[in-house]
Amino acid sequence: MVTHPMVWVKPMADAGVDSFTFHVESHMPIDSHGGDGISKLIKEIKAHGMKVGISVKPSTPISSILPYIPDVDLVLVMTVEPGFSGQSFMGDMMHKVKQIRTLFPTLNIAVDGGLSPATVNAAAEVGANVIVSASAIFGSSNPGSVIKELRTSVERLQGVQLLQD
Repeated sequence: MVTHPMVWVKPMADAGVDSFTFHVESHMPIDSHGGDGISKLIKEIKAHGMKVGISVKPSTPISSILPYIPDVDLVLVMTVEPGFSGQSFMGDMMHKVKQIRTLFPTLNIAVDGGLSPATVNAAAEVGANVIVSASAIFGSSNPGSVIKELRTSVERLQGVQLLQD
């Protein structure tokens, strides 16, 4: 999570990034023409040829991003406070995933924070189709098997074949 995501758009595009996800809580002031800073950021990301993701922290209500969802490619629901790897999965955030999935049935919905083979089903069952996992993968003696298990759970519960990078 960065404080001023707008300053990172061009450097990320120049580095070849194809998707840029920002936290709605980041500092995005109203521009000099009275425009919405979030809308301006979304347009800037798209102008640089990247897909757009918008993220919400655990304490942020989904209502804060609803107006922007039609203009983004992905919503990321955080189940931990950003910035500290190894935190426990907050299952009570799954109501946000379910609400977004109900309103936007074809949207990519990611969940980040404490995702592991033990918690992935809770996210996938309510509609998450993109899983962000660090500690469970990098802390494993067999990262490939953890990735496969996460992928298999989401594919089974979503009934779709996920894209592989």
